[in-house]
Amino acid sequence: MDLIEAFHGIKDPRIERHKQHTLQDILFIAICSFICGADKWTEVVEFGLAKENWFKQFLALPNGIPSHDTFGRVFSLLCPSEFQTCFLAWIKSISEVTQGEIIAIDGKTLRRSHDRSNKTAAIHMVSAWACKNGLVLGQLKTEEKSNEITAIPKLLKLLELKNCIVTIDAMGCQKEIAQAIQDQDADYVLALKGNQGNLHDDVTLYLNEAINKGDLNQTLDFYETIDADHGRIEIRRYWISNEVDWLDQHHQWSGLKSIGLAESERHIGDEKTIERRYFISSLENNAQQFGEAVRKHWGIENSLHWILDVAFREDENRVRKDFAPENMAMLRHISLNLLKQETTLKRGIKTKRLKSGWDESYLLKVLGIAS
Repeated sequence: MDLIEAFHGIKDPRIERHKQHTLQDILFIAICSFICGADKWTEVVEFGLAKENWFKQFLALPNGIPSHDTFGRVFSLLCPSEFQTCFLAWIKSISEVTQGEIIAIDGKTLRRSHDRSNKTAAIHMVSAWACKNGLVLGQLKTEEKSNEITAIPKLLKLLELKNCIVTIDAMGCQKEIAQAIQDQDADYVLALKGNQGNLHDDVTLYLNEAINKGDLNQTLDFYETIDADHGRIEIRRYWISNEVDWLDQHHQWSGLKSIGLAESERHIGDEKTIERRYFISSLENNAQQFGEAVRKHWGIENSLHWILDVAFREDENRVRKDFAPENMAMLRHISLNLLKQETTLKRGIKTKRLKSGWDESYLLKVLGIAS
């Protein structure tokens, strides 16, 4: 399924007599512009005008390039759920989720999307990131970060998770979420904090005592990695135990098979820090698998959130009207996925965006229109 075909199913929200440009033209120009470095509607228009003759190879353009007001109005009215449905169908057509793929679920606030005059808070997006494929699989808007608890199960229902490992931070450590993951024949690794009553304290006490006793062979499996770079040494240690029957809440968590501990020991010069995090999981007693899932989950910060802020300047964006912030976030995710899928240029996302704008043949590669 090519990109243009994927979004034919979206309903045009405009009144018929106000349509001077086709919805497909507007969507395609917006996506191409975001790929090539545009971050605002005014920049989308300038890119469209500069590339108008090129766009005429693919689009109708009955009245030329739309104005920035037209782009802003259309994306503020466009139904995000329909946009999401088409996005998911396109993702399924270009990628294959393999067994053992780690799907990281995490949220990010669009900081400048708040509107003080209308007393609306900044929107918060929960995204699903396929760590191996390096793709955004889906997203869902919440009004506040606390609402991740209700948004995550809805997002999970949109995804195909069979044979995958879903990782979520402590906000998503909920019995209903564990059940939703198991219902899709997937495994989970959920971070623990004090939001689960005695569960965090019980797991912490048990694992710390087992490690202090050196009880590695009897109840714990262990895995360690060491990284050194630019005067910094980081030692990561992972312990996992399948001894969970003693937990009072054991039977309340669907598929619970193990509890785990991840320890990060960092050396920077003479300074040494140690951080420990605790988890519950449906995985078997395999410390290496557990460790890879934990480490890759935190990679979402560098592989998705950091790129959105640095390469796409997401935190600087002030679009606020109606559905526009959510739909613009979708445009950034589509652009990022396309740029990640193009692997012939071994450069960062920012450089790929620039080259796409400079080199039309490379833009066709990114769009999947040319080999």
